[in-house]
Amino acid sequence: MSGQPKTFNELISSEKPVLVDFFATWCGPCQMMQPILQDTAKQVGEKIKIIKVDVDKNPLAASKYQVRGVPTLILFQNGQVLWRQSGVVPAHQLVKVIEEKTVQKV
Repeated sequence: MSGQPKTFNELISSEKPVLVDFFATWCGPCQMMQPILQDTAKQVGEKIKIIKVDVDKNPLAASKYQVRGVPTLILFQNGQVLWRQSGVVPAHQLVKVIEEKTVQKV
């Protein structure tokens, strides 16, 4: 199994929280999220996995989670939606949401 890419459902069903950025290449605000997500990743480290999902290439995933506008950020853990928001979200707010919403195993 090692080396095999996980499916979207496998990724979001893990115990490790997953922040999904639903984006589109043509979307200006989506491009603004890239450095914010990099900053967030530096701050939270290994506590969370951040993945990007192109809504134009993955319309089924976008449709399943009623992504109407991009960017839309959804935080998953164990397959459950813990939090979601559309639009640009500052890194400090993302870090706060991740710390408040996720259940960390010590």
